[in-house]
Amino acid sequence: MTRALYSLCGADPQNFFSPHCWKAVMALAHKGLSFEEIPTTYARIRQIGGGFSPTVPVLEDNGRLVSDSFAIALYLEEAYPDRPSLFRGEGGKALSRMVEGYSQMVVHTAIMRIALLDIHAVLDEGDKAYFRESREQRLGKTLEEIAADREAEKAAFPAKLEPIRHMLKFQPFIGGESPLFADYIVFGAVQWLRVVAGLSMLAADDPVMTWFERCLDLHEGRGRTMTAA
Repeated sequence: MTRALYSLCGADPQNFFSPHCWKAVMALAHKGLSFEEIPTTYARIRQIGGGFSPTVPVLEDNGRLVSDSFAIALYLEEAYPDRPSLFRGEGGKALSRMVEGYSQMVVHTAIMRIALLDIHAVLDEGDKAYFRESREQRLGKTLEEIAADREAEKAAFPAKLEPIRHMLKFQPFIGGESPLFADYIVFGAVQWLRVVAGLSMLAADDPVMTWFERCLDLHEGRGRTMTAA
């Protein structure tokens, strides 16, 4: 069986930084499934499956294409029920949807404002114009104008993780005693920041950092295959 995951990369084809792709990577590793991770720039996404999806990750599993990290997790759960569960039932799916909303609306928004220029800097030259135009249109400012508030955004970032700290008072993972896809959602966001800009705004003894370090060690240290900025 052939299995491939198309993941966003920068100018360095081994620089995988997308939070959504990291969710899919960790979901596949959680299931114990082997796969090839295929470096994909923004410009090359349209070549996948004849324009199958405008975004990555895209999973190709023995000829079947699945896009969107959450859809990939749901597919893996259904296709490989004998492997470790990503949700442990409908409650885990509902939990993951809530965590997805928190991550994308709060954590991702903050990271974008901290790391926009860092992300732009690591991109393939052919992707930089697209990234600049699309993000400036979305945010209503130039990348440089947004970056002017970077230090304030960094200072404010730890407080936005307070819901995770509260949860960690009771259990080692969002999923409980062991991780679920909900963990990989937030892990993907923090890994994105780690890879493109570093985590200097989080103290080493911050409970979120200790949780993140545990996640980096999961699945034979898959998360540590990417060097921090």
